[in-house]
Amino acid sequence: MSELNATAAALLGLLQDGPATGGQLVASAEERFGAFFSVTRSQVYRELPALAKEGLVRLGKQGPRSSQQYAITAAGKKAFKAWLGSDAGPDHLRSPLILRLVHAGSLTAKQRSSLIESARAAYGQELDEAKAAVKAADDPYVKAVAEFGQAHARAALKLVDAIPQG
Repeated sequence: MSELNATAAALLGLLQDGPATGGQLVASAEERFGAFFSVTRSQVYRELPALAKEGLVRLGKQGPRSSQQYAITAAGKKAFKAWLGSDAGPDHLRSPLILRLVHAGSLTAKQRSSLIESARAAYGQELDEAKAAVKAADDPYVKAVAEFGQAHARAALKLVDAIPQG
């Protein structure tokens, strides 16, 4: 068995809750991981066959419109548990906002203003959602992650507020 990448591990973690289709896994990832770990549809549909080939998931029931359910196997549970216990390594921040800000000199003033305003609105909404998640959290780990979400959103808002308009 090859070493799991973070996306494969995320999918195995989500499949701990029961069988799911690729589309359901994408939706679950968005709900569970939010802005901290994005899982795209293309990543899911690339990883699932690889996980099946490794024997970490098995095909489940065929769903509507030819959707295919996947279920985690005992080997998948073991691999996920091993991944959880392994060294996390460095975190990688991939922020489309920061990438755009680094190249903002190539934008018009109107485009820069639009970028800042849309970022302010998005991170304002993210902050509100994180606040609600903190209030709703019973588990201390879930609460800590939600508090991190608040801090992240506040930091992003501080960043966009520090940029001079004009």
